[in-house]
Amino acid sequence: MTGTSTMLSALSATEAAAKIRDGRISSLDLVKACFDRIRDSDDGIGAWIHLDEDAACEQASGLDRLRQTGKPLGPLHGVPVGLKDIVDTADMPTGRGTEIHRDRRPTKDAAIVERLREAGAVIMGKTVTTEFAFVHPGKTTNPHDAKRTPGGSSSGSAAAVAAGHVPLAIGSQTNGSTIRPASYCGVFGFKPTRGIIPRRGVLETSQTLDQIGVFGRSLDDVALLADVLAIYDPSDPMSYPRPRPDMIAGARSEAPIEPNFAWFDLGYNKDLSDTAHEGFAEILDILGKARVERIPAPTSFDDVIACHRIVHETEIARQLRHEIENHWDAISDTLKPLLKRGLDTKEPDYQEALAMVSGAESYFAEFFKDYDAVLTPGAAGEAPLRSPDSPSTGDPIFCTIWTFAGLPSLSIPMLVGENGLPIGVQVVGAQEEDDRLLRSARWLTDRFAEA
Repeated sequence: MTGTSTMLSALSATEAAAKIRDGRISSLDLVKACFDRIRDSDDGIGAWIHLDEDAACEQASGLDRLRQTGKPLGPLHGVPVGLKDIVDTADMPTGRGTEIHRDRRPTKDAAIVERLREAGAVIMGKTVTTEFAFVHPGKTTNPHDAKRTPGGSSSGSAAAVAAGHVPLAIGSQTNGSTIRPASYCGVFGFKPTRGIIPRRGVLETSQTLDQIGVFGRSLDDVALLADVLAIYDPSDPMSYPRPRPDMIAGARSEAPIEPNFAWFDLGYNKDLSDTAHEGFAEILDILGKARVERIPAPTSFDDVIACHRIVHETEIARQLRHEIENHWDAISDTLKPLLKRGLDTKEPDYQEALAMVSGAESYFAEFFKDYDAVLTPGAAGEAPLRSPDSPSTGDPIFCTIWTFAGLPSLSIPMLVGENGLPIGVQVVGAQEEDDRLLRSARWLTDRFAEA
């Protein structure tokens, strides 16, 4: 890569959008620089499952011509974006991480792709996902260490942003599939409140739990992308017909008073690596008791984790009934036992677990009257080693409670582990107060930039 290509591919989305809008760079040059970066490094990373350079360059050229006409431009005008390979596009395949759907060609764009096109984004291609966006890993490696996982299920999206292939990428989260990869890969990952971003045209694995997530290089990047995608869609039963929080305004605003954080002493915190434990202890010490209150975890949190498993496994097994009945041999041995367990779930147990969702929402609605955000790990530590004998993308349990309750969650790359690899700090906020969460995150990042 030339020095100019390297500089262009390293731009954040907000920087790139501003430079394109002002005519200081062209979208075409930026897209070409990103493809140069992909050619240089993706053989060892495997972040992408489908790329169409000609189509992307054609999009970019058209957007450059549009800018010259003086007509209105979208907030992502000319900015390259990667899509997780569960998001339907009418002009490229969507394989859903499985050989069963390798040749699947959707006829319509997903709702979020429509939003991206309207905002002027350049769709670069599809990033690798785990099988059916669940547990069995794809080919992607961690950009910081090829022997380690990038996390999942949004493996390729997190890796592509971390590797400098694109400034933005789309993921999803049903348990920890955005926050955990962001933590492992050292990028910003943001999952807004359940229902803010519509899921029409995205693989459904759990109608109750599936949520869209985004990756970027800065807090502003993920806030900007989430704002672009946020819209009411009556075809999505979780989408709500109310105004959305202004997330980029939240990310760019100063907290009027210093925020109050909570830290739950959760049983699974014992699984933190030594360096992660030390890092979080230092954060709590620096913030002090005036800013962070340590709270014993309610016993009901254990019930939430158990209910999440029941809902997730039951709903994905029901959703994949056709694949189970017709393509069982093509499903991985990693996934098969979970699908069997989901099919065997008794309806009263499923309904009881489903009822816990509203209980969790009610609990946190009261809880966040006293706190601006929960401070918590997004993963146990550095990305674990990949292993063909025990395929895994890491443990999502550090995200389970917040995802189940539909709370906005953000991973901030703040810590470094024993091998020099990134560890994210997760902050979680109140439903539909994503702007408040991002404002608190801005305060937190500014506070530690000064430390």
